[in-house]
Amino acid sequence: MTLGDILISEAEIAQVIPEIAAEIVEDYGDARLVLVGVMDGAVCFLADLMRALPRSVEMITVRAQSYEGREAGNVVIDLPPRERIEGRHVLIVEDIVDTGATAEMMVEEMAKLGAESVEICALLDKPSRRTREVDVVYAGFDVPDMFVVGYGLDYDGLYRNLRDVRELA
Repeated sequence: MTLGDILISEAEIAQVIPEIAAEIVEDYGDARLVLVGVMDGAVCFLADLMRALPRSVEMITVRAQSYEGREAGNVVIDLPPRERIEGRHVLIVEDIVDTGATAEMMVEEMAKLGAESVEICALLDKPSRRTREVDVVYAGFDVPDMFVVGYGLDYDGLYRNLRDVRELA
């Protein structure tokens, strides 16, 4: 595996996050919002997005795994307690929405936990790989059908620390 060219630069990421945050503030106003970060991939995006929001929000992280190497596998989610979700507006924060399997399951599980509303926010959206009907309401960038790493996204635990997003060839 070798790193390809930079697809999305650190500067481009830094520019789009405040834009996404402004959309979220416009849509949610003063509503009590809970960001549910899907770890480990969303760690960089979640932290930067949270800091870009002008008011306090609650944050929860959950672990979801759907990849084994470069192939999509079964989705496994470690859910938060019901009392942290019930009656709240939930914004699921993802690094990337690919097939939509993880996002779909997250939306379903948050609804089962009694969320008042559930929406999806992702730094990267890969609609060309979608196998599930999910609506990514807040997306930073569309990416082509390639395996990408950096800014939290990994390959077998590597490359999360890159400040930009690159293709892994």
